[in-house]
Amino acid sequence: MKKIFFLIQVFILPVLLSGQTLRMMSDYLRINAKGNDPLYTTYAAAMARSRLYGDKAYKMDYYSGCKPVTYSSDHAGSMFAIWKIDGVVVMNTSEFFKKPVVEYSFPDMMIMEYEPFRGIHVRETFLVYSSTLAVVDMEVKNIDRIPHEITVYPVLELGNDSLEIIGYNEKADGYVTHRYESPYRLISSLKTEYPYPTHTRDFFTSNQKAYSFGGYSGDMTDFYNKIKTDFYSGNHKDELNKKKEGFVNFVALQLNKRLRAGEITDLRYLRGVQSQTEVRDSLFNQATRLKPLFLKTFLEDNQMLFAKIPRIPFSNEAEKLVYLGAYNLVRGSMYPATGKTKYNFYAFSRNPIWGWGHGHQVQHESLSMLSYVYLDPLSAEGSQRVYMEQQDSSGLIAYRHGPRGMEDYPHNKMPTTSAPFFSWINWEVYKVSKDKQFLQESYASGSKYVHWLIKNRDSNHDGTFEWGPNGLIENVRDWYNAVFQVSAERYLKVDKEDISDELECLDLTLMVIKEERSLAKMANALGKDEAAREWMKKAETTSRLVNERMWDDSTGFYYSVNKKDHSFRFMSRDLKKQEIIGFLALWAEVAPKDRAERLVKALTDTTRFWRKYGVPTLSAKDSWYSPYVDYCCKWNGPVWLLWNYMVYDGLKNYGYHDVAKQLAAKMMLCVTTQLTKNHNFWESYSPDNEVLNCPSNYIWDSIMAKLIIEENAGK
Repeated sequence: MKKIFFLIQVFILPVLLSGQTLRMMSDYLRINAKGNDPLYTTYAAAMARSRLYGDKAYKMDYYSGCKPVTYSSDHAGSMFAIWKIDGVVVMNTSEFFKKPVVEYSFPDMMIMEYEPFRGIHVRETFLVYSSTLAVVDMEVKNIDRIPHEITVYPVLELGNDSLEIIGYNEKADGYVTHRYESPYRLISSLKTEYPYPTHTRDFFTSNQKAYSFGGYSGDMTDFYNKIKTDFYSGNHKDELNKKKEGFVNFVALQLNKRLRAGEITDLRYLRGVQSQTEVRDSLFNQATRLKPLFLKTFLEDNQMLFAKIPRIPFSNEAEKLVYLGAYNLVRGSMYPATGKTKYNFYAFSRNPIWGWGHGHQVQHESLSMLSYVYLDPLSAEGSQRVYMEQQDSSGLIAYRHGPRGMEDYPHNKMPTTSAPFFSWINWEVYKVSKDKQFLQESYASGSKYVHWLIKNRDSNHDGTFEWGPNGLIENVRDWYNAVFQVSAERYLKVDKEDISDELECLDLTLMVIKEERSLAKMANALGKDEAAREWMKKAETTSRLVNERMWDDSTGFYYSVNKKDHSFRFMSRDLKKQEIIGFLALWAEVAPKDRAERLVKALTDTTRFWRKYGVPTLSAKDSWYSPYVDYCCKWNGPVWLLWNYMVYDGLKNYGYHDVAKQLAAKMMLCVTTQLTKNHNFWESYSPDNEVLNCPSNYIWDSIMAKLIIEENAGK
């Protein structure tokens, strides 16, 4: 009897619980998103099947109406399918009998349903299987009472005439093409010293032998004219041109199937991408194995991945889409251990890929771990361990860490660090993971780092802090910074342009205080009572100095001050510029209650900071203020969601819960507006309007999941 009970416990019960969990998660994760819903639609391979170089992720467009359901990869063209049913060509989603509705959306896959033609139901699954392979599976069912002739034309389109057909491989059943992929990017180009492939090979194939295939110049209007059957033409052939060489705009396959009433068929097309220096047959073999692969297992893997997240009682469907989309964003940015790190790490974005944001972590981007830990605690810890693993013996955590090792961008013989959020992040991660070993290691690492900051970022030993000599990147606020930046257009050299190493900087000082408070909490949790008291003493001492030096009572705000005399002037410059960092005094718990009240009054002033889409980086009353997001990295007006979250966190610290809720609503409106319009997250947002020109799908917008969790705490 005991043996039977043991078998039930060890083998049968976990299976039953797993099935129950999957059913529950299946219901919870179902979204049914239409084209005008705020759905994030970028997909990248699961972390275990990803690689840093030669990595292809995809943006799905199911919402435009003027094109088919399309999957586009940055600088690598698009793939889609065109339908022909009983001779009627259905090209764009606006022509569909029933338009696409997305049922599930995960970091690496999507499932949708639509009807391109009356009586033809399609369940389409898109899976980015690996960094080199993506698959579109279409389960087609004839729900009509009569048979239908179905033709599907999968298309791989580059958008210009530089797609070179190398041949059609009869054995592997697919097109082999070559193309050149430029490392140039508008924001930040890929570095050519790293192995980003530029001469690439594509393999475009299907799960059944193609009836025909072809390569064409021109556009989809020309292709429509080609595939539209002309019953009055005496020499018309219902097949493609079978082109096997030459330069084209796109290649297409032709898949034919006659479906009886009630019959179901599975049509699947795949795209493989690799460098031309890689072994071609390896791509063919991987694609061949993927052609019959059962995709439901990947759905179940994703449902289990999401099993740990808090179950939010959503007030509306938009909130649910933002919540799940935030997790998709951060998980889709993760890579497995490689190079000089034995831990998983992230890129700022995987589609699009841009040079500065690819391959290495920076502490302010790592604030995304505040959300990610709810999805995968071990992976979030791993990302933070990258810093511990590569930390310098002096205690320095450099500006960037990752597979290429520590990058400290030395300037004037001094290394560059980053905005110090390290111990705050680790404490928040521990509160979810409850991993004491991680807490011990992060406490030791964080202690060394703060001691390094005290030694190296307080050059005059007066108790408040200055950014390093490479402040333009170290302080995060690296473009159109009204305080640290000398010229409005930033045309001078670093040493002349940036004055953040010549000021006692409010932001860095508040961050150090937050690190010290976080280390005190960590020490308490580890039973290090004396150390906890010492860290709190440091935090309170520095807080007192902030209130003595950096508060201006006439304007009711905190500012940076001159390092030499602690005045609010530097040469001819007035340092009393009201920036979002003034509100970090609430986040770091530095402001006395009366000053907190005045800060909240400034915050909720609609002529300064209380804007439609959140809190801008600079007061709207300032002469440098601009609501336009026309490039990356701007700090003279744009809304940065992570810094808005810190303001939100500070409001809650002081009991301003109603104001915090209003700020959360602004942040939600900001995100849903863009996700509805273009289905992207963005590096920054305009406080006043809806047009953005900056890097998209930026990892730190995943903070929205943390915001939603906080807003629903206790419900």
